[in-house]
Amino acid sequence: MSSSARETPSASCYSEYDTLHCVLLCPPTFMEIKDVINAVQKRYKDENIDSQKAFRQHEEFVRALSEQGVETEVLEPSKQFPEQVFTRDIGFTVGRTVFVGEMASDVRQGEEAVLQNWLNERQLDFDQLTDHHIEGGDVLLDRNTVFVGVSSRTSGDAVEKLKKKLPEFQVVPVSFDEKYLHLDCVFNILSPTEALIFRDALSEETIQMLEERYTLIDVNPKEQFQLGTNVLSIGGRRVFTQPQNKEVNRQLKAHGFQLIEVDFSEIIKSGGAFRCCTLPLIRAENEEKSTS
Repeated sequence: MSSSARETPSASCYSEYDTLHCVLLCPPTFMEIKDVINAVQKRYKDENIDSQKAFRQHEEFVRALSEQGVETEVLEPSKQFPEQVFTRDIGFTVGRTVFVGEMASDVRQGEEAVLQNWLNERQLDFDQLTDHHIEGGDVLLDRNTVFVGVSSRTSGDAVEKLKKKLPEFQVVPVSFDEKYLHLDCVFNILSPTEALIFRDALSEETIQMLEERYTLIDVNPKEQFQLGTNVLSIGGRRVFTQPQNKEVNRQLKAHGFQLIEVDFSEIIKSGGAFRCCTLPLIRAENEEKSTS
């Protein structure tokens, strides 16, 4: 698993679904459930994680990304950070800027500095968000709209601060049941007109707002727990998903998506899947247009 030797160009990301050109990952070399910080980890805390199996699954994911034409950059893993594989939570890219978040859980604090150092070394523009907790799993982007989940990991004050930093974007706060950790565990944008949703975690008002914009594809409780909502769109209606989430996959196929199935069964024991494990740096701009 190696990153490209060439210098990474400027970051650029305006959606969850344009063609993914460059993404930042971190291998789960030291992955373990150290401090239980979500409901999924609670289920697997005694069994814990086979880090070697998780590493092999992650390698297969990186290989599949490369086969799809995605350039993969990697952070150097540290034994100090057992959750570092979930790079999306540490930061997120909106427009031309990578935002470095502020992690809520003690076990994850300090990961921000690793990302900052990596961005500094590559002279990539970034904005460090401080004073209020905010994690990238709560931030979803669709052109000039930024949906931000208000959760146990992202505060309302952080959303207001982000609004001030993004005056050219419409920042939309989304409340949901905090036991589901991040917004991308219950809602995920697949295209300009389609999104995955786990309705049980969202209010009727929020669901109605989303229905006005997207055709919503429902995820059932069993597959939500297996991170069925946490897929990764890489453009051209190609989606990374887990083979065990058969109902989600059936619906995605019915909507014309091409599935790239990778077993992530070990990694999801810590509460995240493909979207959680990827921090997009470059997506093609304005590739897909919304249709009426």
